[in-house]
Amino acid sequence: MKIITISREFGSGGRELGKLIADALGFDYYDREIITAIAKNQELEEEFVANMMDRDLWKTIPLKFNHSFDNVNTAEITQQDLLKEEERVLGEIAAKGRDCVIVGRNADYRLKDYHPFRIFVCADLDARIDRCLLHEETGGADTIKKIAKNIQKIDKTRARNTSIVTGIEWGDRSNYHLTVNTTDWELDVMAPVVANVALRWFESHGI
Repeated sequence: MKIITISREFGSGGRELGKLIADALGFDYYDREIITAIAKNQELEEEFVANMMDRDLWKTIPLKFNHSFDNVNTAEITQQDLLKEEERVLGEIAAKGRDCVIVGRNADYRLKDYHPFRIFVCADLDARIDRCLLHEETGGADTIKKIAKNIQKIDKTRARNTSIVTGIEWGDRSNYHLTVNTTDWELDVMAPVVANVALRWFESHGI
């Protein structure tokens, strides 16, 4: 089984690149599907799970079962609870034995026993701002300065959470097999090149 993991700076196009790589190779693709599985298993709304998982790990927010704020039967779910469920979902994905691309979720570390090909995707800040504007992923920011601040905040949270979960430094090139800078690249042009590099790596390692 071949697993490719994608870690990425916010706005770098890592999610889109991962999907293009999966399509090029005919691999399964997992991104939002992991949040969907966690929400279904825990009987929670997807947006609540997504918001919880994207926050600093020492913070918690009350999440309520049965998809209703008004339900009297409530339970406070900590990020640690969701992290355990996330790890279980990743284990289920790996147990399927199917070639796949997984975006985020510290899958590179959590599935290390499966010897994934680990990719880190980055880009210049201006390129990331442009991509956020193009895909309307501005987090409600209405100026370039605020968008840049939002990008930096999200990256800081990802780095901190990765350190807490894995003990490794997010973005450190020594933790990845390949680091790609998407600045000035068309992702549909880059994807097959990266996919080929991944295949060559799997072949050289007998995977």
